[in-house]
Amino acid sequence: MKVTTDACLFGAWVAEEMKNDKLKIKNVLDVGAGTGLLSLMFAQKNPSAVIDAIEIDEETYQQAKENAESSPFAKQLYVINSDVKSFSFSKKYDVILSNPPFYVQDIKPADEKKSIAHHESGLLFEELLRVIGDNLSSDGIFYALLPFKRNQHVKNNFLQQDLSLSKIVFVRQSTRHGYFRMMLAGRLGKSADTETSIEEISIWDDQQQYTDHFKQLLKDYYLHL
Repeated sequence: MKVTTDACLFGAWVAEEMKNDKLKIKNVLDVGAGTGLLSLMFAQKNPSAVIDAIEIDEETYQQAKENAESSPFAKQLYVINSDVKSFSFSKKYDVILSNPPFYVQDIKPADEKKSIAHHESGLLFEELLRVIGDNLSSDGIFYALLPFKRNQHVKNNFLQQDLSLSKIVFVRQSTRHGYFRMMLAGRLGKSADTETSIEEISIWDDQQQYTDHFKQLLKDYYLHL
């Protein structure tokens, strides 16, 4: 599977948020882990964390498992091949992170694996929120990367699942583009009055160079920044 720049940005942002909040993390769940990118980035910055990475697709799971086992963080990572909707977790998680399916209403591709990976035929957005609500510890925090087009409905969807948003970061491909992704952080507890911090970041500047903000977040992961 292709590693996308926005997924790398999301992983680096989560790590930075964890550092700034100075949270003590033990158990982490990566929902829809893909090839394990987010789990590996998280492990790099959190050597004491134990990360369960769950992926439904067999072939992708095998790649994630191989990536985990060949990494310096193999003892921290446990890759699970299962459907998160039916899997019975034995513990609550301090952190749940997910880069869930995109393109809910768009035309689905012919390839069935891509259909599951990039649409909600495998995991509906509301189902993801229920997974978060059911498995997040009482003082835990969740992170999600979503398409910007969900912006009009996202807060109500979270409130309906007894979740609240503490931060939204809107993401531009470049300073010349509009928003195309948003990175979310939140917790358990429903409150329509919860104040949500709003920020933004651009990946590229108007000269097609990485922005200083992007480089600061990714410098520990990219070799040539």
